[in-house]
Amino acid sequence: MIEEMIKLEYGNGQFIALWKLYRHETTETTETAHSNSDKNIFLTHGTFSNKKVCMGITEYLVKEGYICWIMEWRNHGSSAPVKEKFNYESVALMEYPLVFNYLINELDINAVDCVLHSGGGLCLAMFLINNPKYNNNIKRTAMFGSQSFGAAHNFTNTLKIQLAKILNKIVGITPAKLVGSPHNETYYLMKQWYNWNLEGNFIGIKGNDYRAEMDKIKTPILSICGSGDDFIAPIEGCKAFLDCFNNPKNKLLICGKETGFKEDYNHKRLIYSSNARKEIYPLVADWLAK
Repeated sequence: MIEEMIKLEYGNGQFIALWKLYRHETTETTETAHSNSDKNIFLTHGTFSNKKVCMGITEYLVKEGYICWIMEWRNHGSSAPVKEKFNYESVALMEYPLVFNYLINELDINAVDCVLHSGGGLCLAMFLINNPKYNNNIKRTAMFGSQSFGAAHNFTNTLKIQLAKILNKIVGITPAKLVGSPHNETYYLMKQWYNWNLEGNFIGIKGNDYRAEMDKIKTPILSICGSGDDFIAPIEGCKAFLDCFNNPKNKLLICGKETGFKEDYNHKRLIYSSNARKEIYPLVADWLAK
């Protein structure tokens, strides 16, 4: 598998890293491989993460003949560090358009599939609602553990989110590195997720109601959730998020022992684990091939 990093600049010398991954024998030249293929996939991670969490599913899909494009959020992975404040909407409204303009308008790729983890799915929804011209360029989508307003579905989770919000505000960051994640996140970013879930809505910083407009997105979506993920993206939250797209072609896939899987998947193992490679990745490949 070949990896190439493209720097997409957005001002003041800052850039986001877009990784192109493909097989040696994809097609005649690397310059024309993407435009000659109808198997291009856009992937991205969520909070506390970078491209590594996408690498398992990427390696699998590249072997299936896909050309994969992984975007790393600003201040994550190989993208440029930034000092200014940013949140989910910053990523959705600046970085997603930057990447899709590059893929579709500069490289002349007519259509892509999407594979997204956690907050990556939230950002796709906000991006498409604000940039409806790209709706027809997305064929099918798979979201791993994506939800924005259903985590506080019981008293325990509500209390956890309230406490996390208070501590995060006091400290200024969520110290995710202490538990093995590659990136901390600021309170400015995380308070959107806290508020969405505590208030049960999906409201933008300018007051726009994303939840009310999600049904405008028509790409068929496979929402994959883990029965062992009872806090970040619980089954109830993923189902409520998926239901808002109001598309009968959409599908909810619950991955746990009760539904015939090898384990009760948690938030990370759902997309990045040896068991996921064996029993979830093939289902994603089947979904994208329909």
